[in-house]
Parts: sequence; structure tokens; C-alpha cells
Amino acid sequence: MAAPDLRTVELHLPGLRVLEHELDVPLDHTTATNTTADTTAASLVVFAREVSAVDDGRDKPALLFLQGGPGQEATRPFGAPLTSGWMARALRDFRLVLLDQRGTGRSTPVGDLPGMTPSQQADYLAHFRADSIVRDAELLREALGIERWSLLGQSFGGFCSLTYLSLAPSSLTSVHVTGGLAPIGMSPDDVYAATWAQMRVLSARYHERYPHDLERLRSLHAELAEREIRTTTGDRVTSRTLRAAGHGLGMSDGADALHALLERPVDSPAFRADIADPLGLARNPLYLLVHEACYADGFTTAWAAERTRPDDFGDPAAGGDPALLSGEHVGGWLLDPERGGVGALAPVAEAARLLADRPWPRLYDPSVLDGVARGADAVPVAAAIYLDDPYVLAEHSRATAALLGARTWITDELLHNGLRADGDRVLSRLFDMTAGRL
Repeated sequence: MAAPDLRTVELHLPGLRVLEHELDVPLDHTTATNTTADTTAASLVVFAREVSAVDDGRDKPALLFLQGGPGQEATRPFGAPLTSGWMARALRDFRLVLLDQRGTGRSTPVGDLPGMTPSQQADYLAHFRADSIVRDAELLREALGIERWSLLGQSFGGFCSLTYLSLAPSSLTSVHVTGGLAPIGMSPDDVYAATWAQMRVLSARYHERYPHDLERLRSLHAELAEREIRTTTGDRVTSRTLRAAGHGLGMSDGADALHALLERPVDSPAFRADIADPLGLARNPLYLLVHEACYADGFTTAWAAERTRPDDFGDPAAGGDPALLSGEHVGGWLLDPERGGVGALAPVAEAARLLADRPWPRLYDPSVLDGVARGADAVPVAAAIYLDDPYVLAEHSRATAALLGARTWITDELLHNGLRADGDRVLSRLFDMTAGRL
């Protein structure tokens, strides 16, 4: 395949040199590598910012940042991450490459996918997992003329980092993962069953912090059973919607944000606006469309989170416990606005159901990953593992770290957003680990 055509615009921000890159990539990389394939096959644009310090940054080694998600664009180079957080720390040692993963940010977006049948939509969306993102990154690396670069993978970006190590370890100098050492070869049913159990723990801790909110939750669940309440977007608020507002409890500021929501009157515009779409699916539909597929390392998901939901996380009117809150638990109910779902997803709802029934190929190659961080030709891997993380469980991450031979920092001081909350400390520790200083 011919070398990709990189389109670049240079900007100068205070103290920074910023290169904005656009690159055409194939929708289906497996077809594109076939020399007999149709050369008119669908393509996408991927966008990335290359950020360095004005004085000495352009000669520093490259660090590719892979954002959490799926469906979330890369962090932008301004504000707290840049002035005092993880970006400021990274720029002391590296020049940053901030990739908007396919379907996000300034890369070709995923929206309603008009003009396609549900089957065509599902086939299109099947190309938005980590394997395709990694192959996009490889084309970008080649276009930038970078022989090898390091990775920083946050959450889902850590999942992508493991796929990168499986597919192209020779392109990597070092790998740093924060809250994102994915389980390898584990069924989605086992993964989600464990995350439900962790949300019990975090629900209990929430009520220890805000004990009066338990009565508030009881009254809200009862009110939702007695009368119809609509969000400002017209979707119906149900007990499932209310439980899903606990999604943020895995973040350092999540409990306080939930308390602020619950103290608002149920009929107020503020409550009705903020309870709408607690998982942010109207903005980032990929989060629902391929979320469970991120855990499908050779499996069919069939709405695993929904199927493994314990009975006491169900409707309180049918015996569920009103104290319990849910986390990253997507399901078919989110496609039905009358069950508490998101009406904006209607154009891709049937495609989402088809994806749930799709058999997925493996994302990771255990034979490559086994000991990839050990030996003379190893790629150093360091990972921050958060003991109380409800999204990427510590026990699963430890098993993956053992397979890789990765060095780990296991802590209960931070939650899933440790990179955002204390980025300088997190990155300093990981950089010291991969450099052999710690």
C-alpha cells in the first residue's frame, strides 16, 4: 500500500508548538492489505495533534496518548492537564501525540449513519474496536516518520495498548497504562459479574459518605413507579436511569456529583436535564455501540452486563434494593426511551442489537503478550492499578500484568480518574518504572 498522505497545519500556542495532522485510513484495514481488493473501498479521516515545548520539545521522543472510552476524543492541550497535570509532566520527557480515535473528535465521526440498513450499520461499526484503532496509529506513526514511540493508555486506551503490544510490539519503546490493563481471554459474563460486585462496594461507601441520600433514593424510586417523569430531552426517567446515575462513583469526584444531582427537586429543570442520558450516549454513541465488544476477546456479548445483573439491582417495585447504583453497565434497555433509555440512539438501535449478537475475533494474542515486558528485547510496561476501580477491576489487571511481566503500582489512594486527578505523580511513577529508576 502506498505511503499515506499526511496533511498538517502548524500552530503556536503560548510555550507550545502544535502540529495538527489529518490522515486518510481505510475503514477495513484487513481489506486494504489485500492487493486484489477494491481500491475504492470506504475510508475515514483520523486526526491527531502533535504537541511539544517550543524550546526543546520537537527533538524529544514521541508519546502516543490513547484516550479512554470508547467513543471519547483525546484530551485537548489546554487547561489543568497542560498547566499542572499529566500533560505538563509528559512534555518534560516527550512530545505528545494526541490521537482522536476513529469515530471521535475531529476524526470522521459516528452519528446516525444515514442511508445504511441496520446490517450495513453493524458491519461499519464492527471496525471501531481497538484492533482498527491500533492499525490507524501504525499508519500515523509511519506518516510521521517515527521509528518507535511510547504509549500512554488511559482506561480503554490501556485496552488499545494491549492490542498494540499484540499486533506491533516492535513499534513500541515503552508502554504506560493507567486504569486500563484489560482482562485477557475472559468472558464478558465473568467481567460484568465482577463489576456488579464492585458497584455494591462503592454504593455502600457512597451511603457512608452521604447517609441521608438513601431515603432520597427510596422516595425517588417510589415516585418514578407512581408517575411519569420526563427528561428535558423527552426520555422517560425510570429506576434504571436513576441507578445509572451512579456511573461516576468510580471517579474521585463522582460521589459529590451524584449527591448534587439527588438534592435537586425532581420536577426542576436542573434535575430533569442532569438525569438525562447519565452515560453520555447521545454525545458518544460509540460508548454503547462497541462498549461490550471491547471485552469481547473472542466472544459474543449478547448484552452481558444486562444478563448478569443481580436481582437486587432491579426495579425496587419488584424487590430491588434502592440503595444500589450501577456503573459501566450498558444494555438493550438503553435503546428504549420508555424504559429509561436514550431516544437519540434510535437511528442505530437495531445495529446495536445486531452487534450484541455478533461473534467477535480476539483482540489480544497471549502468545505474543506472554513475557513481552521481560527479557533483552522486552518492551517495558508499567501500569497504575486502582484497587477500588469498578470499571477495570484490580484482580483482572493483576492477572494481565503477570502475563506481560509488567511492573505495577497498585494503590487505593486514587480511583479510575487518577491520571486526571493526580497526573504528575502518576506519570512520574510510571516513567520511573519503565526507565528502570524505580
